[in-house]
Amino acid sequence: MSGLLRALAWLLAVALVALPVVALVNGWIGAERWPLKTLRLQGHVERVDPAAVRAALVPYARQGFFAVRLDRAQAAIAALPWVERAEVHKRWPDVLEVRIVEHRPFARWGDDRLLSQQGELFPLANVKPPAGLPSLDGPDARVADVVAMYNQSRELFAPAGLDVRSLELDARGSWSLTLSSGAEVEIGSREARLRLTRFAGLLPQLLSQKQLPLQRADLRYTNGFALSWSTPSAPPAQATQGRT
Repeated sequence: MSGLLRALAWLLAVALVALPVVALVNGWIGAERWPLKTLRLQGHVERVDPAAVRAALVPYARQGFFAVRLDRAQAAIAALPWVERAEVHKRWPDVLEVRIVEHRPFARWGDDRLLSQQGELFPLANVKPPAGLPSLDGPDARVADVVAMYNQSRELFAPAGLDVRSLELDARGSWSLTLSSGAEVEIGSREARLRLTRFAGLLPQLLSQKQLPLQRADLRYTNGFALSWSTPSAPPAQATQGRT
């Protein structure tokens, strides 16, 4: 009987020691005595809203220094628009330190998203993107194919002094692009790269011969392509005034 009492007394003593520690770690007590009062934002942040960062962290900061769940706080920051990755640390006695790496946009994707330089799609979120980004679009699963086609197209048209302003792969697998001159090029789905390479190689000669701006090119022909040229605008009539 005495042995049982000693065991119970030992368990009670362990519980009395462990319970405050568990309560402290879980935020049941101590949140008021060890609050996280300071938010320290690190990293070069241009488009992530600091107010949104603060709002996302407030619920976790209220848990106190010992109970704050850093993994959940980090996930909350990583879910914010324009955040590529985030790290959250606590510094004694009352600092919550956040390091943010923003997405670096490579191109616009569709109407309301951007493609990062790491190949990730993310929402615009009412933030103005950098000027001069190309416009790309296609099925989300074909991001790598669209980027590869875009890079190859730029190389092909560079000898003609042209860049690629936009490139699209539609749901049927058909390619189309727009050049920096405004010319639209319908490439199609069959042998797309071969046809584009052949056309881009002939384009400098065609432009030199025609001496007109190219308006549209349709490469979806078996043995060639169809071209539409802009008509030259007539010079404005000059008014003449007779002498009196």
